[in-house]
Amino acid sequence: MRKALRGLLSLAVLIGTVTATGASVGAATAAEPAALDSARAAAASDSGTSTDIKDRILAIPGMSLIEEKPYAGYRYFVLNYTQPIDHRHPSKGTFQQRITLLHKDTSRPTVFYTSGYNVSTNPSRSEPTRIIDGNQVSLEYRFFTPSRPAPADWSKLDIWQAASDQHRVFTALKQIYSKNWLTTGGSKGGMTATYFERFYPKDMDGVVAYVAPNDVVNKEDSAYDRFFRNVGTEECRDRLNGVQREALIRREPLEKKYKEYADENGYTFNTVGSLDKAYEAVVMDYVWAFWQYSLLADCDSIPADAKSAPDQAIWDSIDGISGFSAYADQGLNTYTPYYYQAGTQLGSPDIKQPWLGNLSRYGYQPPRNFVPRSIPMKFQPSVMRDVDSWVKHHAHHMLYVYGENDPWGAERFRLGAGARDSYVYTVAGGNHGSNVAGLAADEKANATAAILRWAGVTPAAVQSDPAKAKPLAPYDARLDKKDVTSERRQGPALRP
Repeated sequence: MRKALRGLLSLAVLIGTVTATGASVGAATAAEPAALDSARAAAASDSGTSTDIKDRILAIPGMSLIEEKPYAGYRYFVLNYTQPIDHRHPSKGTFQQRITLLHKDTSRPTVFYTSGYNVSTNPSRSEPTRIIDGNQVSLEYRFFTPSRPAPADWSKLDIWQAASDQHRVFTALKQIYSKNWLTTGGSKGGMTATYFERFYPKDMDGVVAYVAPNDVVNKEDSAYDRFFRNVGTEECRDRLNGVQREALIRREPLEKKYKEYADENGYTFNTVGSLDKAYEAVVMDYVWAFWQYSLLADCDSIPADAKSAPDQAIWDSIDGISGFSAYADQGLNTYTPYYYQAGTQLGSPDIKQPWLGNLSRYGYQPPRNFVPRSIPMKFQPSVMRDVDSWVKHHAHHMLYVYGENDPWGAERFRLGAGARDSYVYTVAGGNHGSNVAGLAADEKANATAAILRWAGVTPAAVQSDPAKAKPLAPYDARLDKKDVTSERRQGPALRP
């Protein structure tokens, strides 16, 4: 690690010589609308400097502006930041990593958000950002386009390199945003926040991780089997299992329909290998995807008697929940970095689904099937064990929120004797979109109070009575409308 840090120090000279791309320069000098001036004025109360916040940000070596978008009460920037391809050997090249910054005031704390995937370029606010009424920095995960080195050396896509990306961004912006920092994310973003804390535990003042899977032993997945035996109600499970069985029993007519669907949309299946493999992968995801994205009340939408249901009803149910585009090349391409990580470090679930009998030809297919064969992969079994052990023994100011009915929570992070001021909460009946707001009243107050405390903005009333804890910023329908579920729904179902 010390060798890596020495490499980071040498990067400052290298980064200072990199020039922003023509597109970034053009965006930075483009005329700004009047609405932007209004947003500037609303967010112009920075303390201690008369320099415009955009100028201060762009003075950071390696930082360039793609676009500024107006939003009342904030400044919102889409940026590129020059990162080393390999943090251990920073002289071996750089790439541009996309960042967004929702700026409120440098006197406020800051939330570092990552989904673990692409970053949205539209203004939005994570739950912790609303709770502390702060700034938000959002980072695109390395190797998700356009934040991908060219040529791409896939061996440089691992959790330490990604955590080091975050560390460099934090170090660069901390000189401007000097108050407390929290890191957060949902699902793979919650995993990412955890890994960041594991490798750089002195950076953040707190971690808020939502629905974060923790696959410690990749070949041991019995926890998922137990989950699916008991989740929801027997009636609901029977409905889902029945539709899934019929989709495999009626493979021939439904695959004919799938072929027509693929031809109409220009879908191909070179990565997974065949239309048949893609079809079964979608069907095998069906039960998992339902519980990941839906609630028990949604069982009413599942055909009650699958055996007598027409082919179209079976197709519509599978497509509406799993999505038949998921395992086409065009659906997989965006998520190649995720499947690569699942097959090299993160692990992936493999459940038995005994209700299918011998209908499955391939079982749960491994991540290797969803990554082009030109990209080499080798699994590293010690990586997740290391993170799990670290959380149990060293967690400090870490909060985990899970959903009771979310499959990904079957293997979760758990706290050990070494944890301090850290918590794991579960939303009753919750799915993959579970958050602090969905917790029982006492747990919601405790979690909110912890987030405020870690951010250093606890009101006096909450200091004397944590039960009074609530978000400092009012709800904004545009900024706060997204949750971890909506961010995940545009792609393959079986991924966190």
